[in-house]
Amino acid sequence: MIKVTRLNGKEFVINAELIQFLEETPDTVITLLNHEKVVVKESVDEVIRRVIDYARGIRCFPT
Repeated sequence: MIKVTRLNGKEFVINAELIQFLEETPDTVITLLNHEKVVVKESVDEVIRRVIDYARGIRCFPT
């Protein structure tokens, strides 16, 4: 899960594994696998960074 911010300033979390597309139009639009679209304040580059950090985190848990 990654934390993002709606345009109204409210933070929420989204399942990073369900992201299908990211677009900057100029707002960042996240399209999920179920074709739901979410508009967020963060830039595409910032969302990508958070997704990468999330992926690194779940792969680095000690066994």
